Amino acid sequence: MTRTACPRLARGALGLALLAAATVAHAGGAEERPLWRDPEACLEARVRDLVSRMTLEEKAAQLRDSAPAIERLGLPQYEYWSEALHGVAASGQATVFPQAIGLAATFDPALMLRVATAIGDEARAKYTEALTRTGKVERFHGLTMFSPNINIFRDPRWGRGQETYGEDPYLTARMGVAFVKGLQGDDPRFLKVAATAKHYAVHSGPEPERHRFDARVSLRDLRETYLPAFESLVREAHVSSVMCAYNAVNGQPACASEDLLQRFLRGEWAFDGYVVSDCDAVNNIWRATEHKYVESGWEGAGIALRRGTDLECGDGYKNLAEAVRRGYASEQDLDRALVRVLSSRFRLGLFDPPASVQWARIAPDANDTPAHRRLALEAARQSIVLLKNDGLLPLPRTAATVAVVGPNADDVAVLFGNYNGWNDRAVTPYAGIKAKLPDARVILARGSGLVAGFGSPLPPEFLRPARGRPGENGLRAEYFANKTLSGRPAAVRVDGTIDFNWAEPPAPGVPLEDFSVRWTGRVTPKVSGEYALGFVGDDGYRVWLDGKLVIEDWHEHAPTPAFAKVKLRAGHPHAIKVEFFQGKGGAVARLQWDGPGEAQRLEQEALGAAGQADLVIAVLGISSALEGEEMKNMSAEGFSGGDRSEIALPAVQQRLLEKLAATGKPVVLVLLSGSPVAVPWAAEHLPAIVQLWYPGEEGGAALADVLFGDVNPGGRLPVTLYRSLDQLPPFDDYGMDGRTYRFFKGQPLFPFGHGLSYTRFEYSDLSVPPSVEAGAPVDVSVGVRNAGAREGDEVVQLYVTHLGSGTRVPIRSLQGMERIHLGAGQQQTVHFALQPRQLAVVDAAGQVQIGPGRVSIAVGGKQPGFTGTADAGTTQVVTAEIELTGAAVKLVP
Repeated sequence: MTRTACPRLARGALGLALLAAATVAHAGGAEERPLWRDPEACLEARVRDLVSRMTLEEKAAQLRDSAPAIERLGLPQYEYWSEALHGVAASGQATVFPQAIGLAATFDPALMLRVATAIGDEARAKYTEALTRTGKVERFHGLTMFSPNINIFRDPRWGRGQETYGEDPYLTARMGVAFVKGLQGDDPRFLKVAATAKHYAVHSGPEPERHRFDARVSLRDLRETYLPAFESLVREAHVSSVMCAYNAVNGQPACASEDLLQRFLRGEWAFDGYVVSDCDAVNNIWRATEHKYVESGWEGAGIALRRGTDLECGDGYKNLAEAVRRGYASEQDLDRALVRVLSSRFRLGLFDPPASVQWARIAPDANDTPAHRRLALEAARQSIVLLKNDGLLPLPRTAATVAVVGPNADDVAVLFGNYNGWNDRAVTPYAGIKAKLPDARVILARGSGLVAGFGSPLPPEFLRPARGRPGENGLRAEYFANKTLSGRPAAVRVDGTIDFNWAEPPAPGVPLEDFSVRWTGRVTPKVSGEYALGFVGDDGYRVWLDGKLVIEDWHEHAPTPAFAKVKLRAGHPHAIKVEFFQGKGGAVARLQWDGPGEAQRLEQEALGAAGQADLVIAVLGISSALEGEEMKNMSAEGFSGGDRSEIALPAVQQRLLEKLAATGKPVVLVLLSGSPVAVPWAAEHLPAIVQLWYPGEEGGAALADVLFGDVNPGGRLPVTLYRSLDQLPPFDDYGMDGRTYRFFKGQPLFPFGHGLSYTRFEYSDLSVPPSVEAGAPVDVSVGVRNAGAREGDEVVQLYVTHLGSGTRVPIRSLQGMERIHLGAGQQQTVHFALQPRQLAVVDAAGQVQIGPGRVSIAVGGKQPGFTGTADAGTTQVVTAEIELTGAAVKLVP
């Protein structure tokens, strides 16, 4: 991104005074305008001119994510907080691509660039539409995206690992750089969208402790694992902003960390964008129940600003003007932060004539286009990882009856993961398979809940509305055009069940945001006993049963479940009332239950379906209703507070899976999840396992394409799939020893980089120089041939291993990848150019240096060193060694 410099620009108080007086004459000299309004002036002069015109209080207010208008200056308000993790999120209908972890599984930065380009186009389309409709920038409709999440997925227990690009720094960097470049665009002057690299930098759970947790990490692990992706996004992609994390790192809150913000980010990497806090992280700095790093809100705001947090998401910077008056920060600190923050708005072209900004010409109809839908299908296909195949796949189309079984088989919401948009044409696995087999009988059976007691949507057959007509099922719904259930309802109707994820206004006269609903009626069970009554809501909800409040979570938050144990009597109509409000962003409301005999009924239904079928497709796994961001009320078997306390397939699903296999019918296991699910029994006993992730709107269609052979799978695992938690260190240990494929010495269930194909690939002619001088680049080439009878994709992976190093080094480290497509019998030469830093080691003191010594280069379609189930023979690995000669070359510090 080219940023025009301002030659001989005066700095300091004198410079600001000169800029404050600067004006630009209009044609004929009849009018004058401030310098910051002049599109021909250089960026820095314009920004400094605008800052110089503000009062102390105005400056402080502009450093919050919801920046108010300054009418006397003609500065419009701006909402900095929007989301675009895998599609424009929380703002209605959009193209929903696979969740970030699924995009990482493509191992294809070129595809990621195309996906992010489409997301950036849709963000501009939504911004234009919102501005035209309301005349202002609403939250989640702006051009500043708090994406991507490039934290390292160091432990499978972390509920937000689904938002990342996996456990490897190189893969994360390559995918992250492509994402930022696609989002921000290629215009040398203007940003299409401003991207944010988050959460800087040592952040990966535990979620319930994140506001007070102190991650202790060595300088070696920082430089070797936690920092490289952030550095790449700063240096290569010129990311617009960086978000500091909630937790502390080595004793200092991340949003007041001298090492993170000053030593690395501003110092070594020369970052010239702005730092934004995670939402409410500034208050974490001083609160007694959190870090208590300083004593007061003024000190917290002051130290965050002084150390480099420029913009705050939350309300901690309400204390900023007072912090300056009390001497905890200076007005120069404010000016420095404002120049950084406001520069982003200028680079978005918000103060230039729209005709001069190419991105401003993107119209609202660029959202959710057919081309983007085709791209979502392509991305979903490429993300699918074939974990195991004993020859069952691809499936024949001749089956007369197919049973599609499992709690994720026909659930639209599970396709989308978290931080998602919504698409009302989403294709579930059941729908995709049914469409693929128009002449077959395709039976759907839920089979079980996700976990014991979590339940499923409460069906209409058990519900009667208040004042309903005879035979009418459901609940009376009153929709209000406000968040407070006040006044007359804007719409009244009967909803068959409460199971909504709204992308459009829920009823005539009701907005998509800032609305509320009251449902009333009766629930009449068929079996007496104790039930788990539950609600999943984004945002607040309350549930009454027989006049007693049994569930309450009346706050704005991501989709969050809560449950209550209640006793219900068979045949007795129990009064039920549910209240819900929606603020900003996503709108999710789901009433669930699980009761006596329900698990057995679901299981028998599934086994009955399997008994009638020629083959069974079991669509199991977990969902973002169980794993995600700080889910305070989430407590279920294997899940706690958004994180996972177990990584095995939930017991209720494991039992179902074993019973399905016992029918003797061929069973394909399909896993939907954002984090790896350990399935050692299935790996031993089932013929085929497919990892689908949270695949986005076209997930079901992509799955059917792969299962029935229209598409040859080529995705790879961006994480290690461990056998059990017994193989891992404690969750809150941030040291890398024993973690990820780079430092784990055990035998995984499936290793990082693993993924099978319906064809075979052979490698030959690996070319590496026998020796190079330390610090010189290294060219590597290899021949790849499709030796099978089908066309297909191969992910060529290059791993580096340092032999005989005198310091601790990774067992091996991914340093090159390229996804290629080869027809049957076709071959291609693939080239890699290893840069000096890719051959470096990091010592205990955090020094980065190259050579001398021997380095092994392994190239193939998988990680070297594994045999057994995970090495089913569809690809090879070839190796060679290089001698790094001469004196060691020190890179940093």
